[in-house]
Amino acid sequence: MNPASIMKIMSAKNRFTENHPKFAAFIKAVFAKGIEEGTIIEIQVTRPGESPVTANIKIQQSDLDLMRELRELTKTG
Repeated sequence: MNPASIMKIMSAKNRFTENHPKFAAFIKAVFAKGIEEGTIIEIQVTRPGESPVTANIKIQQSDLDLMRELRELTKTG
């Protein structure tokens, strides 16, 4: 990945954190403790004037393996 792309991504990440500080702190706290098999991650989206839509996933070992592989790619890339 070239330095300009990295700077662009970091700038967008910083802007997101500034715009949504509670969410960024929540994500940091959740992932600091680690995600283990059996953890349920749920997300809800509520558009203006519409009913909420909710979905969830139960983390499997294959999900953890994928996350580990992605972390390894970013370390060596």
